[in-house]
Amino acid sequence: YIANVGEEKPAGTRHLDRIRAHVTAEQAELVVVSARIEEEIAGLPPDDRTTFLKEMGLERSGLDQVIGAGYRLLGLHTFFSTSPKEVRAWTIPLGTRAPQAAGKIHTDFERGFIRVETISCDDFLHFYGEQGAKEAGRLRLEGRDYVVQDGDIMKFRFNV
Repeated sequence: YIANVGEEKPAGTRHLDRIRAHVTAEQAELVVVSARIEEEIAGLPPDDRTTFLKEMGLERSGLDQVIGAGYRLLGLHTFFSTSPKEVRAWTIPLGTRAPQAAGKIHTDFERGFIRVETISCDDFLHFYGEQGAKEAGRLRLEGRDYVVQDGDIMKFRFNV
């Protein structure tokens, strides 16, 4: 459920409290957004959005919250593939094993899967990239049974 509130984003109005009670009874998720604030965010240059969100006391935009809720509802998450020229995000179901994730990129990757080099996104950021994560011992070699985790950065090794 998505509830549109005023710019003040009231923590508890009678109407919002009724919506929360209904959502709780259904064991569902509620995202509270202000369409007016979302409109302002959409009109800002990307570099200014983070500052604006902080000034508004928000961690993430409403759109980001809705996308996250949708992924959770559908049982999806994201991994990243890298090459010297690009980084791409891939959406897969929770519980997907490495060969099937490789198959999202190309069927040959799944068919000839050997192993995958994996770094968590947190480690990648914390250690300033692939080389830093590798030097810190955070790059892992995983096999066919590896269950891909949200935010994994992966390089697939295959032979066809």
